[in-house]
Amino acid sequence: MAYDSIMGHKFRSFLTILGIVVGILTAVVVASILTGMRQNIVSMFEEYGTNNIYLFHLSTGFGPSNRDERNRKPLTIDDANAIVAQSSTVQDVATVAVNIGSWGTGFDDNMIYRDKNYRWALTDGVTPNYADIANVSMRNGRWLTELDNFERRNVLVVGISAVEALFDGDPDEALGKTIRMNGMSWEIIGVLEKRKTGFFGENEEDRKIFMPFRTARKVAPTRDAVLHIAQAKNGMIQEAVQEIEGILRVRREVKFGDPNNFDIKTADDFMRQFDGMLAGIGAAAIAISMLGLLVGGIGVMNIMLVSVTERTKEIGIRKAIGATRAAIVFQFLSEAMALTLLGGLIGVVLSLGISNLLMLLIPSMPATVEPWMIITSLTVSVLIGLVFGVLPARKAAKLDPIECLRYE
Repeated sequence: MAYDSIMGHKFRSFLTILGIVVGILTAVVVASILTGMRQNIVSMFEEYGTNNIYLFHLSTGFGPSNRDERNRKPLTIDDANAIVAQSSTVQDVATVAVNIGSWGTGFDDNMIYRDKNYRWALTDGVTPNYADIANVSMRNGRWLTELDNFERRNVLVVGISAVEALFDGDPDEALGKTIRMNGMSWEIIGVLEKRKTGFFGENEEDRKIFMPFRTARKVAPTRDAVLHIAQAKNGMIQEAVQEIEGILRVRREVKFGDPNNFDIKTADDFMRQFDGMLAGIGAAAIAISMLGLLVGGIGVMNIMLVSVTERTKEIGIRKAIGATRAAIVFQFLSEAMALTLLGGLIGVVLSLGISNLLMLLIPSMPATVEPWMIITSLTVSVLIGLVFGVLPARKAAKLDPIECLRYE
């Protein structure tokens, strides 16, 4: 009966549920994109290593550092050596001279080979153990060695983006070639394998240029900011965090009760930061979708009140042949819930189509529609019909059958 009532007024029913469709569509599409982004970030940390602990003198993660942090002294290579020597839960510590592009100015470097340029290189100086700790894979050539680092050789391991720009994407062609960068000559000794994971299809490592740490110190002596990546032993990451924190507090003379003057984070910490950012975006999306659902709910209530007026004589006949108030209430609630459920189904189908279309047109766009999104959407749709259908249903149930029969 509810279905027949909806199909009897197709256009009016469609206009009524339009708000429900928009609300469900917005919620599911945004939720699918956020879920896909989160899965990408999780996969990225898993690829780099879940046992890694990141140490920096400034706050790291999502969002800018505090201005008060700029006066902090950077970490040093001696800090890394002390952690390895004093901690029983840390396997090794890699040190990165971060972002020494254009020798300390922070700009991207320009690599030149013959008549070709690559202007977007992100240059880091790293200790040789970085490859093992960060799970670096080589596509061609070799990684940096202790001898490269000790002798401060002008050698580079480059990402795939530089190879595509300078050597037409041929990693074999890149090996052994000498390029110019910042007025100096550099030999390419290795090409990195492209990372499987990325953020919207991009991974910063594809643009990276790695040189030995001591070479970076030679060419950029004023760039003293370093990042330490400590690798904890299996199952001991929390113990390692506590030990490292204690060692650094002593070395950096942090008084008891004072906050750390350095940052220490694990993959879980970064994920909590990212989840907090997603929660804000999700809350905004929910607010927008709730506005659509509210408009849709009001539309359903309005059309059901009109329906009660239009079907006054029908209600009188039903009551005259024995229909109870509960039966009348159930009838109109069923129609309201069927109407909003239809809106929810249309919204879910459209959201599935849009999510798949996004992934088709933009393969790097993560958009994963989970079963819980569909179930939640349909449940909310039915509840909207239940809540906003109560008033029309009660009005219909309270009508006097005698007045109804002579209404027309």
